[in-house]
Amino acid sequence: MRIAMKVNGVARDVEIDERMLLAEVLRGPLGLKGTRIGCLTGDCGACTILFNGELRKSCLMLAQAARDADVQTIEHCSTEIDVVREAFVEAHGFQCGFCTSGMILVAAELLNRDQEVSAADIRQAISGNLCRCTGYDNIVVSIQNALARNSDQRNKMSQDSPAG
Repeated sequence: MRIAMKVNGVARDVEIDERMLLAEVLRGPLGLKGTRIGCLTGDCGACTILFNGELRKSCLMLAQAARDADVQTIEHCSTEIDVVREAFVEAHGFQCGFCTSGMILVAAELLNRDQEVSAADIRQAISGNLCRCTGYDNIVVSIQNALARNSDQRNKMSQDSPAG
């Protein structure tokens, strides 16, 4: 069966087996290796993607559910993801890197919220993503730094605008 979807802003048409998981299609035929397959039960969060703007576990979705959908993976170039990636590098928010793509997508989604986000909010948001290496402290610091940087950029943009 063939399905059409938008992946990272590009229209894609791909041949799939009707039993394939979306994570398998992203990694296989589409070659997007940043979406990891860890547990196949949705517990680890390594397969996290943005699906029509919402966080989803791609190992729990049949690929055919993505017909005509907008899918974003860690490979997607966006300002939010870039800000979070930089913050993770600077604060050593990863070690082995297996969980990092899912963590970064969760953090990028937090950046899109127009509200204050506490350390407790961050811990709640990443609770669906498992990390065996870091103990989460540097991940939380990375996300806090990304949120602060993003807030600074928004403030600068509003000050630079003619209405600001």
